Amino acid sequence: MTEDLDNTIRDNASSPRRARGDSGEMEQHNLKDQIEADRYLNSKQAVKNGLGIRLTKLVPPGAS
Repeated sequence: MTEDLDNTIRDNASSPRRARGDSGEMEQHNLKDQIEADRYLNSKQAVKNGLGIRLTKLVPPGAS
């Protein structure tokens, strides 16, 4: 379901914001909205791949 939502967001950002019929008028999403959608999808992918900060506790062998 998440991948469907990602694809929907990607398709909506790349498709026209508004289109009219006979006059042939077409309006794209503004660049700011497209960049925000791209950043959002990239941040979701980064978290999914585990590129966030991970804290671990190192314990040397023999220390009890």
